[in-house]
Amino acid sequence: MNTSGHHADAGCFMCGLDQSDDTDVVFRDSLWSGERVPGYDVPGWFVLRVRRHAERITGLDEAELASFARRARDLVAAVTEATGAPATYLLVFGENHPHFHALVTARGDDVPQDRRSGDILRLRTERADPEASARLVPAVRRAYERLAGGVVSPLSA
Repeated sequence: MNTSGHHADAGCFMCGLDQSDDTDVVFRDSLWSGERVPGYDVPGWFVLRVRRHAERITGLDEAELASFARRARDLVAAVTEATGAPATYLLVFGENHPHFHALVTARGDDVPQDRRSGDILRLRTERADPEASARLVPAVRRAYERLAGGVVSPLSA
C-alpha cells in the first residue's frame, strides 16, 4: 500500500513517485497525481498518473476512468497557461513504465519542426533543465487550482 492507501507495485517507478517531494506536485487527489518527474525535467513537462498501480488504460477502474479526462484537461490547461506554449501534448505510451500515466509536454515556438509531435520526446535529454523545470511547478499549481475550480485540494492524500 502506498501513502494514499492504494496498492503499489514495489518495483514500479510510477508508484514510487507517491513518495516524491511535494514541491514537485501540482495536485494529488485520491485517484490521480500531476507532478514533475525526475528524468523528464524539461521545463513544462509533467506526468499525470493514476495513484493505484494499474497497467494501461484498460487497467483503470470506473472511478479512475470517469475522472481521467477532467484531470487531463485541467493539467493540460494549467501547463499551457503557465508556460504560454502554443501547443501542449498529452502523450500515452506505457512501454517504459507499465503503470498508466500520461506525459503532458508544453511545446514552445522555439521547438524546431523536427522536434514536434512524437519527436518532442527527443527533448527529454536535449532540453533537460531540472532547476527551470522545478521553478514552473508553483505557477502550474496555481493555474491548476483555479482551473479545476477548487474540486481538488492540491496536496490532499
